[in-house]
Amino acid sequence: MKKLRLFTPGPAMVPEDVLLAMADPIDHHRTGQFRALFKEVSELLQYLFQTKHACLTITGSGTCAAEAAIVSCLPKGHKALICEAGKFGQRWGKICDAFEIPNEKYSLDWGHGFKADGVAKMLDEHSDIDTVIMTHSETSTAAVSDVEAIARLTRERDVLFIVDGITAVGAIPVKMDEWGIDVLITGSQKAMMLPPGLGFVAVNDRAWARIDSGTARAFYGNLKAYRKSFASDDTPYTPANVMVKGARVALQRIRDEGIENVWSRIASIARATREGAGAIGFKTFATDPVDSVTALVVPEGVDEPTLRKMMRSKHGMQIAGGQDHIKGKVIRIGHMGYLDRFDAIAAISALELTLHEMGHQFELGAGVAAAQRVFAEG
Repeated sequence: MKKLRLFTPGPAMVPEDVLLAMADPIDHHRTGQFRALFKEVSELLQYLFQTKHACLTITGSGTCAAEAAIVSCLPKGHKALICEAGKFGQRWGKICDAFEIPNEKYSLDWGHGFKADGVAKMLDEHSDIDTVIMTHSETSTAAVSDVEAIARLTRERDVLFIVDGITAVGAIPVKMDEWGIDVLITGSQKAMMLPPGLGFVAVNDRAWARIDSGTARAFYGNLKAYRKSFASDDTPYTPANVMVKGARVALQRIRDEGIENVWSRIASIARATREGAGAIGFKTFATDPVDSVTALVVPEGVDEPTLRKMMRSKHGMQIAGGQDHIKGKVIRIGHMGYLDRFDAIAAISALELTLHEMGHQFELGAGVAAAQRVFAEG
């Protein structure tokens, strides 16, 4: 018997009590009971996002939430700077292009994160830009950008800042109000420890002023509709109410652990994974590595698809591969969700066993020992 363990950067492992909550008999969503549940979830989301502002729940993926935010915040007459250094940064540019939203692309090599000075230079060169769209944790490359410093810059320049926090919120430090992020987005299947199916958008007053200044080129993704229903603890369209029920349990788990402790736990798992993998011949792909997911360069002579297939078929460990031009060159191991230090050690152990079975030469046990040292040293 093999127990399947998810180490993909989404979906992530889901706790048993969350699954059990979603297994309760389904109820109707236009009821006082659902509104009370929804209100509780909305308040817990404020803790997760570290904000006093409204956190809107959308039935759909993180991409659905991102599209709603982008289209609502960029009515006619506005122009965006798209910061792209991976597949998901590129996606936000594609959304702007699909809706004919004027934009400039600011591209970096994959594996690099964005810094405030580079964004400042782009704003200097394009004075008509009034919105910056950025991915905090680029899931495809496992690189992190300096969102705190960039948020400070956008406030100084009076530029709206929309942040994709899909593998950041609940995984690494993100402080929406303290940092001055205007719009922050995440999805249910990452650090929130839920199945795919819900997107979340937190919106501050500065962003609402922008949204109210024009007409969104959207219907389902028009955030004004969600704000109107949110005022009465409801949703404008049919919600995935079973998922909302699971969200209450998952978010309460995060609240009970404490968000700073969650950040610390995930950071230690990430460090242990990088050290363990490094001890058996893997290099970290990202120049600016994030803690929510690690991308590792596969050693010379190791077939990446075979490695992943054997990890799952022989050891029950599901990891992810690379995307686009780094497909076949890297593996990605997620650190979010219902994971602890012993899950991380198990992942490194399975990686070692698989490499050994593939005939790769290294010191068996070196990776596990390196990972254990990280935890032992605190």
